[in-house]
Amino acid sequence: MSRPLHRRAVLALGSAALVAGAWPLQALAQSGGNALRILVGFPPGGGTDAIARVLAEKLEGLLGQPVVVDNRAGAGGQIAAQALKAAAPDGRTVFLTHDHSISILPLVTKKPGFDPATDFVAVAGFATFVNALALSGGTPAQSLPEYVQWVRTQGGGKGNVGVPAPASMPEFLVGVVGQKFGLDLRAVPYRGSAPMMADMLGNQVSAGVGSIPDFIENHKAGKIRVVAVMGRSRQAAVPDAPTFAELGLKGFEEVPYYGLFAPAGTPQAAIDRFGAALAKVVALPEVRERLTTMGLAVGYMTQQQLAARERAYTQAMAKIIKASGFTPQ
Repeated sequence: MSRPLHRRAVLALGSAALVAGAWPLQALAQSGGNALRILVGFPPGGGTDAIARVLAEKLEGLLGQPVVVDNRAGAGGQIAAQALKAAAPDGRTVFLTHDHSISILPLVTKKPGFDPATDFVAVAGFATFVNALALSGGTPAQSLPEYVQWVRTQGGGKGNVGVPAPASMPEFLVGVVGQKFGLDLRAVPYRGSAPMMADMLGNQVSAGVGSIPDFIENHKAGKIRVVAVMGRSRQAAVPDAPTFAELGLKGFEEVPYYGLFAPAGTPQAAIDRFGAALAKVVALPEVRERLTTMGLAVGYMTQQQLAARERAYTQAMAKIIKASGFTPQ
């Protein structure tokens, strides 16, 4: 995402973005001063962090008790996931995350330090999104076919592509693109989308794979170019970008999700109350508009719907990872 825009958005939220509301969990708190903590597995300035702060601002206005956005960046969300496992199941800690931390890490890591099936419980979901391939401003290509030709002629068939985390779906996608077009593409992992975007804007890496929320503002500003998207259809936020399937790369039709998870053992009453509050926040026109402009397909998912989507997505990604020959590290 555009760092200037999103830093302004975060600053505009100010302390209200850092402390939002958690009234649904008051009954479980020991005192009125206890805040709800939203863990985020990526650094400030990235897409997931910005999304968390948009929701936090509205939760404060609706619910009336502080919530702290707690950035535990590193290892593609693994550190935050481990923090969620260690948190007391008292209804005051949730993990706002996308597919990588919940669905992908357990498939690519021998000892992730958590098991989503036993350590976590779904709370509610609020959106889906797609990953995309974007080209840096200094890369002359205007499309994926042009990028392929540029790598062949300028790099001797070799190229570096940034990804926001190692052993992530973006990294696997880089491998598939390389295999499809006979290129030696190397995925360069970062600690989140913000540092990857910084290198893309500085033309330190010619391309990157990440979520549309990570790319959309810089794409609109003409600083980078989204040239291909995952999913079954083109995305409203970048309607000119074809799907990978249109370009001959099958297998990336399932779309990732965004949702909230809590430690196993969290009282169902707390989950139900927070889920109901999130449903109201997501239904607000200004929230839907903001998240849509970030590249999300906004749609509330109940606890059961999020859990079902997580299982289905995990099964689909397991097939892709197995086919890639990747060995869990």
